Amino acid sequence: MTRNAHLNELGEFLKTRRAELSPRAVSLPETGGLRRVKGLRREEVAQLAAISTEYYTRLEQGRIQASVQVLATLARALRLDDDQRDYLFELAGKDQARPRRRTVQKVQPTLQRLLDNLIDTPAIVMGRRTDILAWNSLAAALMSDYTEIPEKKRNHTRILFTDPAMRTLYADWAEVAHTTVAQLRMQAAKYPDDPRLAALVGELSVRDPDFRRWWGDHHVAARTMGSKTFHHPVAGELTLDWDTLTASIDAEQQLVVLTAEPGTPSHDALRILASWTTDQQQQPAPGTTA
Repeated sequence: MTRNAHLNELGEFLKTRRAELSPRAVSLPETGGLRRVKGLRREEVAQLAAISTEYYTRLEQGRIQASVQVLATLARALRLDDDQRDYLFELAGKDQARPRRRTVQKVQPTLQRLLDNLIDTPAIVMGRRTDILAWNSLAAALMSDYTEIPEKKRNHTRILFTDPAMRTLYADWAEVAHTTVAQLRMQAAKYPDDPRLAALVGELSVRDPDFRRWWGDHHVAARTMGSKTFHHPVAGELTLDWDTLTASIDAEQQLVVLTAEPGTPSHDALRILASWTTDQQQQPAPGTTA
């Protein structure tokens, strides 16, 4: 096939793939009414891939070549399997430049042991793109029961913007969320070819106007330390300091711990929450006797 033929075939391939996807399949809101095209619209694919509709339209028309980063993002947005992904890169003449898939992160055993021994301190292990890799029982009691969230969606940024409870839990949700977006942008600069990160940005840009605006501000921040105030249904108001410790064996994993100064009301509230958590764990399961 000639270069132009390859580009035309790539455009047809993209059109065919988007025609097979519904908005619901890619977590886009249903707008209702009659859709004039089968599957996703061009502008919806462009939103998911965080590129302009004009750029995506020219790709489908075979008028331009896409970069490796854009191809990786489109592969994720269109839910391509491994064979389809390989074919997409081959059509674009980028087969040799195709980014290697990053291995799925798993919490380091030493960090897991540390988590298991932190009885009175909420702590989580955060990985690439703010994925939550592990947590202890007090972190689950304070912030969210992460076991109830599918592993692929167990992401701090996604939870902040998609779980309505977060806007009540954090006393200043907007500040927390804005800082988290700035931290995510730092990740995007470090891993520009990460398709899962690009898909996360595309999804949240479509779903939430605050995320879309803050992402467009291009503010950046490192994940270091600070304080957060919580309005907890059991423990009441807590102001906790948070700090991060980077794993020496894997710099892409960070232990985030939250503490309160001894003698403060927040310290007492944290102890109350820890006691309540222990009591909940010791209660017999439904249908059993103590």
